[in-house]
Amino acid sequence: MARSRLDQFGPALLVVIALLSGGLLRLWGINRYGVNSDEAVYLGQAAALAQEPILSQFFPLFRAHPLLFPFLASLTIPFFGREGLDLAGRLLAVCFGLATIGVTMIIGRLLYGRWVGAVAALFVALMPYHISVTRQALLDGPMAFWVALVFLAFARYAATRQRRWLFASTLALGLAFLTKETAVIFLGALIVTLAIHPQLSDCPRDLLIALAAFVAMIAVHPFATVLAGGGGTERTTQYLVWQLFRRPNHEWWFYLWTIPPALGPALVALALLGLWLVRHVWSWRETMLVAWLFVPFAFFQAWPTKGFPYLVAIVPAAAILGARTLARFFALGTTRRPAIHHHFRPSWLRALGLFAVLAVAGSLALPSVELLRASTNGTFLAGSGGVPGGREAGMWVREHTPQGTKLLTIGPSMANIIQFYGYRKAYGLSVSPNPLHRNPTYEPVVNPDLFLRNGEIQYVVWDAYSAARSPFFAEKLLTYARRYHGRVVHTQTVRTVDAAGQHVELPVIVIYEVRP
Repeated sequence: MARSRLDQFGPALLVVIALLSGGLLRLWGINRYGVNSDEAVYLGQAAALAQEPILSQFFPLFRAHPLLFPFLASLTIPFFGREGLDLAGRLLAVCFGLATIGVTMIIGRLLYGRWVGAVAALFVALMPYHISVTRQALLDGPMAFWVALVFLAFARYAATRQRRWLFASTLALGLAFLTKETAVIFLGALIVTLAIHPQLSDCPRDLLIALAAFVAMIAVHPFATVLAGGGGTERTTQYLVWQLFRRPNHEWWFYLWTIPPALGPALVALALLGLWLVRHVWSWRETMLVAWLFVPFAFFQAWPTKGFPYLVAIVPAAAILGARTLARFFALGTTRRPAIHHHFRPSWLRALGLFAVLAVAGSLALPSVELLRASTNGTFLAGSGGVPGGREAGMWVREHTPQGTKLLTIGPSMANIIQFYGYRKAYGLSVSPNPLHRNPTYEPVVNPDLFLRNGEIQYVVWDAYSAARSPFFAEKLLTYARRYHGRVVHTQTVRTVDAAGQHVELPVIVIYEVRP
């Protein structure tokens, strides 16, 4: 009876805990810091879609990515206004993150039973990687939700062989593409699964129809761009050339060094152990999950440009594999013999299994809490969180400089933040004049000396985050500040802890007024 009640109510209780804890961790201090550069861009696009008169001056509608997420964010402007757009965009991202927890639960339940689904949902809810990304108004979190729907529909197709689920899978992939075009990588994961298990692809006609549905969905983006005057093929080609010739922004081992700790070492170990345990009973389920994990990992490992949030869509697959390992070890939700020999009674074994689930969940929750509580140390990993001091510096610019003021920053990241909060035009000194080496949207300052000498730029902005990434341009900007009689008019600091454990105010953004 106890076992029956545990099987009946245990998974439901874990799902409730997952949703409540996941919501709390994603909402805790969500708008404490201002937006980072990517958030500013996507929310600026949302403002342009809504024809908001101020922000639309600084953020063009068409950039490198499709517009599904900015479109959804633009719908919040009548309720939150321009001032609350940063909070609205982040709340929208949280909604996608919580929905991904639910979809993970459904996939795990479909593949391996209720316990695996519930445990996987709990792991996603508490995972530092997923929490950090889905607290930000980025494209990757919403894209991860659509990708999870892709594999949910594909799993239903593989389990039922009803072709409507195959079509639903590619339509969901189309929505993922319209959120961020890199989602097309997951088409490769589907193809790998179909190729290894030909019994799933014995009807070429259905596969062609599904592919046509996907192509029709992604065609929305270029057609919308052309109809709205966004430059069409020429603009798309410019972005493609820029992506192909971008310089590497991290070392080749960046993902190997950052992603496993963000996923959780215990969870990664469980997932790998589980794959070893099922090597003799491998099915399309394992192939699908492994392809879901390793196809995007291999692509972005080979791709020179690496961003912290790029791989967040693999989180559900890792969580399901880890949850399956625990269920197999401790016979959670099954009457079959567990994968380990033991001398425990079934009730004791299952209690031990629940303890293991909670231990792994705790190993995820603790770094997640620390991530949210940690004070800044003046460094910044692109895409890992907001920018301390950015909102305040931008608001100072808005309140203390006249309309038409122009500023020069170290790079385009701080320029985007200044424009989003300050409503003033800002240029990035590091933006290359070579079209092959810059985002086509950014306007280079070909001759900064001339701009400063003529008084066309009135302020220069140094920030610790860009300086850590581009020390050459940081020093060059300070040289201009000295050459053109720069006077510090505002210093933005953040409270942090030094090596001796003392609380100090660390300058992170310094604004200089310059004159010829």
